[in-house]
Amino acid sequence: MNDFSKVKLVVSDMDGTLLNSKGEVSNQFFTLFKELQKRNIYFCAASGRQHNSIVHKLDPIKNDIHVIAENGAIAKKRDEILLLNSLASEKITKVIPILRTIKNVNIVLCSQNSAFIESKDSHFIAMFQEYYSSFQIVEDLMEIAKTTPVLKIAIHHFDSSEEFIYPVIKNLKDDFLIKISGQHWLDISDEKANKGNALREVQKLLKVTKEETMVFGDYHNDIEMMQEAHFSFAMKNAHKDIKKLANYKTESNDNFGVEAVLEQLIKSKN
Repeated sequence: MNDFSKVKLVVSDMDGTLLNSKGEVSNQFFTLFKELQKRNIYFCAASGRQHNSIVHKLDPIKNDIHVIAENGAIAKKRDEILLLNSLASEKITKVIPILRTIKNVNIVLCSQNSAFIESKDSHFIAMFQEYYSSFQIVEDLMEIAKTTPVLKIAIHHFDSSEEFIYPVIKNLKDDFLIKISGQHWLDISDEKANKGNALREVQKLLKVTKEETMVFGDYHNDIEMMQEAHFSFAMKNAHKDIKKLANYKTESNDNFGVEAVLEQLIKSKN
């Protein structure tokens, strides 16, 4: 049995981690959350999703949690903004034409309150709505980039983001933080905008140390956050790089991997 008695903060990624393959949070999790609360353990959701989408998934507890959204570009507690990292608009207008040269990609500009797409592909739009509950379809993303602060550019490829998007833009690493965030998604952010930096802000605010933090993740956009927690857990379904990096492992997202560890955590506090 692991000694989790020190843990004061639990941080979980959403897709591939807390959410099952159908994009659902289990009822068991909400029950366990109440038990965490009774033991004064904080919970933070950390995702590449937009804030509205995360809050929608965690609606019953939304007022009691911290939320790191857009891969760390924004962190909030209720309506209070704890951290905000926007991309410079000239950087965005430089990268959009490069992204447009890649076949079969859909580009999303993520702002604080809405996401913007220019795609008319109904298959993409249906799938995209799962991650972005607030969005607008526009004629030209270049115009949005000039007038609206953008937190992140998300790029989708129906086959593989690692194979088709990453090779085209990897030489831009000096200008941006580039993260393969799932099989189909790649995210471009400000260099300071990662889940690790955002988690450090939350830790500072709550006066919680690395040794008192438990983190769950499954993909490359979780790397920096994993490094900020002693109790770092890779899901069974995680990318091999995450399994290598994490100090611990748990079951898959479809097999209640997060919930199993939280049950152990709660027992250790009894």
